[in-house]
Amino acid sequence: MSLAARNGVSWQRLADAAAFAMTIHADQIRKGAETPYIGHLLGVASLVLESGGDEEQAIAGLLHDAIEDQGAEQEAVILERFGARVAAIVRGCTDADTMPKPPWQARKEAYIAHLEHANADILLVSACDKLYNARAICGDLHVHGLAVFDRFTAGVKGTLWYYRELADAFMRLIPGPLSAELGRTVTEMHRLTSSLQENAAAPS
Repeated sequence: MSLAARNGVSWQRLADAAAFAMTIHADQIRKGAETPYIGHLLGVASLVLESGGDEEQAIAGLLHDAIEDQGAEQEAVILERFGARVAAIVRGCTDADTMPKPPWQARKEAYIAHLEHANADILLVSACDKLYNARAICGDLHVHGLAVFDRFTAGVKGTLWYYRELADAFMRLIPGPLSAELGRTVTEMHRLTSSLQENAAAPS
């Protein structure tokens, strides 16, 4: 028996989910970058599996932005193609499904509050999503400096606030290696930002 079979993972279902994600996100690129958005979705699914997630949690990792980015009608499609559990996780990872989206601050506060009552499936996939994003922000800070924050609605202050609130929530709700790494990564995000701000303010 293969390792995938022993772990209860069907590569065919994952492949189907990846193909679906590539189709519905085909025209998207990462915010402030020129990289295809599917890279983020594959990365989140990879983190889910590395964190001990099962097949349906990994599929949800691939599809976690489907409703938010492609519209509420995607929920019914996901339910039909991948089942109720996957659809529920994707819904739980969605902070808005309308356009235009609600105001940023209220939306993010509501998402953080929602995590307090989310189940383990949603917390795992959401934490992997946030860890992937926090790693990417840290990497971009090294390359692009403070200009990284120009791509975010809330700028420096709001972005740092949001990720610190997320990290604190996950470390409390799902203590363990995943949330600990998110906490460390967010601390590094704050450190890099402070260092860049100090350098920018220093007299030449």
